[in-house]
Amino acid sequence: MDQKEEPASSVPRPELSCIKCFNALWFCYSPFHQMQQYYRVGVLDDCSGKWNALFDCLGLKTKPPSQEILKSRQKMKKHIWSLRTKEEASANWRKWFGKQT
Repeated sequence: MDQKEEPASSVPRPELSCIKCFNALWFCYSPFHQMQQYYRVGVLDDCSGKWNALFDCLGLKTKPPSQEILKSRQKMKKHIWSLRTKEEASANWRKWFGKQT
C-alpha cells in the first residue's frame, strides 16, 4: 500500500476551463448581442474572435503552461469604453453640451 506523495514545492494549479469561451461564443450568436453590436459598431458580429478564443483554449488545454498564456491574453483585452480623466471628461462635456447649460 504505497502512497505517492506530491513534492512540497508543487503548487496546486486551478483547473483550466473553456466554459467561458464556449459561453461567449454561444452568446455571440444571440439576437441580443448581434443587435447590440449593430447599434454600437454598425455591423453584425461574425464571432470569429470568439471561435479563435475557443480553439486556442481547447488547444492550450493539453499544454502545461496554458494558464499563464490565457491569463496574459485576458489582460490584453481592450475595454469597449475609452476611459478619460476628470479633466478630459469635463472638457469633452463642455465641448458637446456647453451651449445647453
